[in-house]
Amino acid sequence: MPPTSSKFKQWRWWLLVFLNILFLLVGQTAATLLGRFYYDQGGNSKWLSTLVQTAAFPLLLLPLIILPNTSSSFSTTDPRPSTAKLTLIYIALGLITAADNLMYSYGLLYLPVSTYSLICASQLAFNAIFAFFLNSQGFTPLILNSVVLLSFSSALLGVDEESSSDSTDIPGGKYMLGFILTLGASATYSLILSLMQLTFEKVIKKETFTVVLEMQLYTSFVASCASVIGLFASGEWNKLDGEYDEFGKGKASYVMTVVGVALAWQVASVGVVGLIFVVSSLFSNAISTLALPVVPVFAVIFFGDKLNGVKVMAMLIAIWGFLSYLYQNYVDDSKARRSLKDARDISDTSVP
Repeated sequence: MPPTSSKFKQWRWWLLVFLNILFLLVGQTAATLLGRFYYDQGGNSKWLSTLVQTAAFPLLLLPLIILPNTSSSFSTTDPRPSTAKLTLIYIALGLITAADNLMYSYGLLYLPVSTYSLICASQLAFNAIFAFFLNSQGFTPLILNSVVLLSFSSALLGVDEESSSDSTDIPGGKYMLGFILTLGASATYSLILSLMQLTFEKVIKKETFTVVLEMQLYTSFVASCASVIGLFASGEWNKLDGEYDEFGKGKASYVMTVVGVALAWQVASVGVVGLIFVVSSLFSNAISTLALPVVPVFAVIFFGDKLNGVKVMAMLIAIWGFLSYLYQNYVDDSKARRSLKDARDISDTSVP
């Protein structure tokens, strides 16, 4: 292969990684801020907040149509697993996703958005634990350091009494419940991504772009159906007219907020799908915490959250933990690339 062709593919790979990271970070940040804005302006439907996190999943059909169906490094020629097996996997992951989104919705309601964002960074620690048990990812000193730091960061926020009084819009006495639910949601999200990676490797045994998108589309469809059932079963749908009429910024703003949250989450989903395909689901989880220092700053500007000493310390510790985790990914990637290059060199020298 000519060197210029190899360099072009490498640059294209980095461009795809950069674009998907951008989609993920912009979508996640916008969705989190708009979700808090919905609550601040009088919205109170937890099931609606849950639904909009997956309701715009048909938009994922666009990249499926536009982009080519290329394969990842571990694609095989094994026959496709049975439809019944895949259906059960999609239903199970979809229901877990719906439960996870509901916990996130409650967490965002009961916590200041800056605190919520910082606690969500704990998903990296859970990611390392689930990846160790489910995806055979080693526990290196850097990964262990990351887990300890992120756990300590979350613990600091758990005992920070000042955070519960950061905003008058936060329901009284609900801070600890919000903390527990957000922590649980972070753990569940990490579990979902590890299970997806396990499914690609052990069940489907390939990771083409189509397969990755199908996973996201079908699980989002199941999660949306479960959220609609929850919306009607809980009786919250009866209150949506009142929310619409009494929304603080007006009816048009209500519609734009709900639609904006749905679109923002799907932009983030495109980034998640792209990173799962180009790199791995574990890496996409790591990148999602890059919004860590961004959301608290916007929360201070738009929602009047207070960045007290405990929050600043928790944020710095979490950033340290994230950088430790990211550097381990860089080391692993460098080793893999060197091994691949050595294998190619040996192959080239063995050819007469």
